[in-house]
Amino acid sequence: MAQPSGLPTTIRELRASGWVSRSVNEEIRLNAVKRISAGEPLFTGVLGYEETVMPQLENALLAGHDVIFLGERGQAKTRMIRSLTNLLDEWMPVVAGSEINDDPYSPVSRHARDLVAQHGDDAPIEWVHRDARFGEKLATPDTSIADLIGEVDPIKVAEGRYLSDELTLHYGLVPRTNRGIFAINELPDLSERIQVGLLNVLEERDVQIRGYKIRLPLDVLLVASANPEDYTNRGRIITPLKDRFGSQIRTHYPLDAATEVEIVRQEARPPSVGDITVAVPPYLESVVATFSQLARSNSQVNQRSGVSVRLSVSNYEVMAANALRRGLRLGETYVVPRVCDLDAFAAASGGKIEVEALEDGREGQVLRELVKAAVLTVYRDVVRPELARDVVTAFEEGAIVTTGEDVPSVTQAALAEQIPALKPVLDGLLNGDTSAAATAAAVEFVLEGLHLSKRLNKDASAASGGTYRAR
Repeated sequence: MAQPSGLPTTIRELRASGWVSRSVNEEIRLNAVKRISAGEPLFTGVLGYEETVMPQLENALLAGHDVIFLGERGQAKTRMIRSLTNLLDEWMPVVAGSEINDDPYSPVSRHARDLVAQHGDDAPIEWVHRDARFGEKLATPDTSIADLIGEVDPIKVAEGRYLSDELTLHYGLVPRTNRGIFAINELPDLSERIQVGLLNVLEERDVQIRGYKIRLPLDVLLVASANPEDYTNRGRIITPLKDRFGSQIRTHYPLDAATEVEIVRQEARPPSVGDITVAVPPYLESVVATFSQLARSNSQVNQRSGVSVRLSVSNYEVMAANALRRGLRLGETYVVPRVCDLDAFAAASGGKIEVEALEDGREGQVLRELVKAAVLTVYRDVVRPELARDVVTAFEEGAIVTTGEDVPSVTQAALAEQIPALKPVLDGLLNGDTSAAATAAAVEFVLEGLHLSKRLNKDASAASGGTYRAR
């Protein structure tokens, strides 16, 4: 990103501008104070943490702590970590050509010290955008000291420098993030030897690379993430490094389906394509979210690996995609997902839910039961039982209804006219959308809810539908 014009270009001009050097913790702290005082969130795009995680994070930043987020997959840990850069000043001055963002007022690298010694206050400076002050590493067992701290650069040696010359060093990710934020994802996956090296850099400021002993007073905010299963006394992390973090913040999945629906609306890919509109009704959005909520409390689902919010996003997208495909085959330009489209969950859920008993067909059965439970839960929330009694009576008097992917919306919507008892129930589901597609979807949802409530029988068919009749 090109730096804006009009900024100081030398240390002399920088002093004249009144710029004051601050530690990265103090910089973040002051910017956080401004946001909190103005009633603004620390960052946008993270929902459901307003009363739980955010207050703890605000405390940690105001206290100047290094932070570790503990949580299962899909709990926005990485998003929060990357968003912390928004609390940095937009532009920061560094000594020109510095590899480790040297402070013009107190340079620490050999290059910067030599440049300032040679030119004094006329030494040139550059400006670094806050996005470039963030370093990140996914911890893996093969991560090396060279990756994080640095290594001797053979090319610089070949250029004629002595091995004893500090300028032969190639700095690693941590020094290059000096005066910024360094993040390590899945911290316990680092080998113990690397954990010790990281601790040495961040705590003692004493870097040793192949016999070099260089004191680099690095200024880094360390933020990490870990799965709670690994971050224990029995886990793969050394106690001194755990002690390095001032605050340990536990993240969580959305506490209710409504919050999960908000996240899905924010994250999911828009389902409409070209001239074809796909409109997902609120009750099916709730089914998607409730499916994930139920999976997180199901004893047959491995809870140690977690059930990510990405499951809800993927299920929403694949449900809408199945409805789109159905609409394309039936020649419809306005499409609303139906219960029959929920069968598409299997493809999106298979890799995101780990079923404990992996017998033949067991995983598919667990997923199907979760879908049924989600539909029944939402049905009971949105349909008043007294309104459904007359619908059941109509079936007891001989009504029979067949649904499925091959049934056009107009045909299925006509059931609302053929069975007048459906109309009062549908009024609470249509949400102002009286199109044939929306009516067809609501009819199928009501019939499926009555079946799962054991009020109607259903003969399943191969076309992702079935025939509903009286019990």
